[in-house]
Amino acid sequence: MKSYQVKFKQVLPITLSAAWDFFSSPANLAKITPDDMEFIVTSEESEEKMYPGMLITYKVSPLFGIHLNWMTEITQVVPEKYFIDEQRFGPFRFWHHQHHFKAIEGGVEMTDILTYGLPFGILGRMAHGILVKNKVKEIFTFREKKVVELFGEYPTRLPLP
Repeated sequence: MKSYQVKFKQVLPITLSAAWDFFSSPANLAKITPDDMEFIVTSEESEEKMYPGMLITYKVSPLFGIHLNWMTEITQVVPEKYFIDEQRFGPFRFWHHQHHFKAIEGGVEMTDILTYGLPFGILGRMAHGILVKNKVKEIFTFREKKVVELFGEYPTRLPLP
């Protein structure tokens, strides 16, 4: 089975606590997902903070307007350090998404490590090269821009004291 891994890193001018509060809330997922994916969190617990074993359900339209149900489980949580979600049911053969947070001078560094696989063998590998790889990149590029809109841009140079 073929797997793919992508890493995304972003720095924000907010506190570790503020970043954790926002990104560990399932209710905020739709705010940082492209509108054309029609992403809707359907879990009743979406207003709660994440905890190990939490199941989150969504409706999503990743490609061609096809609507899918998706379920992820939060498998690990270390507050203000990282959490991991894994697909239990959905469009991927498997999905393992690590979200890491680290306080840095003047803000927080966030690192995502996404490892996933597609169903359908050779057809899935072809779909990855043609569609899925670019869609994953598009989603994280959108998120990067949206998060800057919400929290501001991290200065490339911090002011001297």
